Amino acid sequence: MNLLEQIKSNAKKHNKHIVLPEGLEPRTLEAANIVLAEGLAQITLIGNPDKIRQEATAKGFNYVLEKAHIVDPIQHEKKESYVNLMLEIRKSKGLTRDEAIKLIEDPLYLAVLMIKAGDADGEVAGAMNATGNVLRPAFQYVKTAPGISVVSGAFIMLLENNQFGENGIMVFADCAVHPDPTARELAEIAVATGKTTKAIAGFEPRIAMLSFSTKGSASHAMVDKVVEATKIAREMAPEMQIEGELQADAAIIPAIGQSKAPGSAIAGKANVLVFPDLQSGNIAYKLVQRMANAEAIGPVLQGMAAPINDLSRGCSVSDIVNLVAITANQAVK
Repeated sequence: MNLLEQIKSNAKKHNKHIVLPEGLEPRTLEAANIVLAEGLAQITLIGNPDKIRQEATAKGFNYVLEKAHIVDPIQHEKKESYVNLMLEIRKSKGLTRDEAIKLIEDPLYLAVLMIKAGDADGEVAGAMNATGNVLRPAFQYVKTAPGISVVSGAFIMLLENNQFGENGIMVFADCAVHPDPTARELAEIAVATGKTTKAIAGFEPRIAMLSFSTKGSASHAMVDKVVEATKIAREMAPEMQIEGELQADAAIIPAIGQSKAPGSAIAGKANVLVFPDLQSGNIAYKLVQRMANAEAIGPVLQGMAAPINDLSRGCSVSDIVNLVAITANQAVK
């Protein structure tokens, strides 16, 4: 069973409830039909119910017609309770009732309020909305996980050479969100990535905190940040295997790891690479993807109090289906 099959199998087992706020977007509607046909998750589509059913009928999307929850963002039975929840959460920000009523009619806000109220487990959006529009409501109402102040993006890298990582599977972060994390934020990214690795890839993370130095081989403020981040990450998650600072070759090549960091249980065996900044992480994943012909699954957003994932506006139907399955895995407690 390959990783995507494993992710889908786990999604089927737990049957989480994922909300798709772009209910009338054609790829999203088709993906919802596939998700329901395969039993990967329960699905709520947000949009005009008559238009969704009309489009589903025209396309023969019978699973949407039979199994999807369809919520009209303008009129639905929980509108007032969601407005009250918004007012409670944002009262210190001066949110008025009129403003809340207007916002809750926006499907992106309605989706996160459903999650906050416990009526859905996660969200997938972005096929027709910019990342900022998807994440803004999430930051305001779902917020970050306890002990985490920063959202980051992980890529699951499927390598042709199974000698690296966990039989050819590695997780890279942060490759998508936070440009220049502090030591504390970098530690949070490491811990969040460890949790993502267990939830989605299904193996115990061996986390390498990367630098251009290994165990004091170079002296610089950028190295100091990684050293401090490693210390903080270990204090945050003493149950996780976290090692730093390590150069990339010392992290993934056993002989080099033993030479540069003798006695380390992680050096040369890392299956999770945490990069010191977004620039290095983004460059690295793209180089590995293109030059090593690796498949890059993601970005998987991590650090939110509930799983909310953002699609590329150029995504395919299969991208949406896969991200729904991944989001369902993240929702498993």
